[in-house]
Amino acid sequence: MQNDTLAIAQSHLLTPFGLDDRAVEATLARIAQHGVDDADLYFQHTRNEGWSLEEGIVKSGSFNIDQGVGVRAVTGEKTAFAYSDEINADALTRAADAVRAIGAQGGSGKTGVGRTVTGRGLYSPIDPIHSLDAAAKVALLERVEKLARAMDPRVIQVMASLAAEYDVVYVARHDGVRSADVRPLTRLSVYVIAEQNGRREQGSSGGGGRVDFSYFSEERVDGYVRQAVQQALTNLESRPAPAGQMTVVLGPGWPGVLLHEAIGHGLEGDFNRKGTSAFSGKIGQRVAAPGVTVVDDGTIADRRGSLSVDDEGNVTQRTVLIEDGILKGYMQDSMNARLMGVAPTGNGRRESYAHIPMPRMTNTYMLAGQHDPQEIIASVKDGLYAVNFAGGQVDITNGKFVFSASEAWRIEDGKLTYPVKGATLVGNGPDVLNYVSMIGNDLALDAGVGVCGKEGQSVPVGVGQPTLRIDGGLTVGGTAG
Repeated sequence: MQNDTLAIAQSHLLTPFGLDDRAVEATLARIAQHGVDDADLYFQHTRNEGWSLEEGIVKSGSFNIDQGVGVRAVTGEKTAFAYSDEINADALTRAADAVRAIGAQGGSGKTGVGRTVTGRGLYSPIDPIHSLDAAAKVALLERVEKLARAMDPRVIQVMASLAAEYDVVYVARHDGVRSADVRPLTRLSVYVIAEQNGRREQGSSGGGGRVDFSYFSEERVDGYVRQAVQQALTNLESRPAPAGQMTVVLGPGWPGVLLHEAIGHGLEGDFNRKGTSAFSGKIGQRVAAPGVTVVDDGTIADRRGSLSVDDEGNVTQRTVLIEDGILKGYMQDSMNARLMGVAPTGNGRRESYAHIPMPRMTNTYMLAGQHDPQEIIASVKDGLYAVNFAGGQVDITNGKFVFSASEAWRIEDGKLTYPVKGATLVGNGPDVLNYVSMIGNDLALDAGVGVCGKEGQSVPVGVGQPTLRIDGGLTVGGTAG
């Protein structure tokens, strides 16, 4: 699989432009004529396509091709970076001359012996764009529209979108590592609006992964549509959310986005090296309740956040961040790992060849516990059950967050009594981990829709968790008195 991937990458990114590994080696040697700690070339070819339907017709479509090369040199904690959307020998020379100025003159000019780093082959090196023809893509979106309207007459508007990406990368490092990845990515999104007695509410769903369009079987598409319609209808019956401190139960799967934002970013290496994270300097200390284990795993087959190799050519891995409440480590790219005296964890990620890599999450989730989800809800006398989340904001330096629930229910005497609208959760990520009192046995990952932003860069990610009971540290902001 890796040999196929390497051949595909070279055929897209080197051969058409008259380049080979000797040209790559010469560029890296040119950078190494100045003393640098690290240097790499990141070649990328990306094609993406999108279709969207609204009011029963396909209103927009897009197709884009982008390719180029990013050239980076690192000395200490300083990075010099240049990129070009032209791939040729002259562009490489100009970029090399620009970035090597960060190092001291008189470097050896020597680079490592070329060696290929192979990933795990977590997904097929396919182009998903061509796995379904245009007419079939339009028919799929039209089917979503018809299904949603047929499910309930209160559905008055349906929007659906279909996206695919074919991403080919080739990484060459000055230590001799050569690595490649061919990354497919697809996503189907469904959004509905329902109306009843003049009141309108919305619901959404969708999913995807590093797969082609055959992933969207009739059964799976039906499930997306049903979930979106049901959420909208549930919200039509919702009452104003209560306000104040109370016990909160988080549902499985997508609610792990709260974990991702409020805790995950604080466990990335750069924030901890700089001492700006709430988790800085706490390796080996208790940072969560017993039973809480959080991992970042880039090795799950076909998942949206998975990578065979990261954007620095390091093999991805399963990294235990918190184990039974004890902080075990951080997610690392190469530079921050070197400066902190630890090994990279395969979390060096960048949005494109025009961006520098930094430590980022892949698929981040909490492991399952022993409790039945119904047992957890039944244990709560008065509280809130958050099934799904929309947007949120987090301050990495102190872990404080605000998240809005797109679907939530009131819990009274151990039963879900009515849906609520306008609920927000306010709290502090590190504190909340210590208030987890029950962990469900129903670990689920999200359906494959996550996008993570950091310092202006966006990358696909996965999140997940089991049902959780949180007994403190959360304030529910609502609209009810």
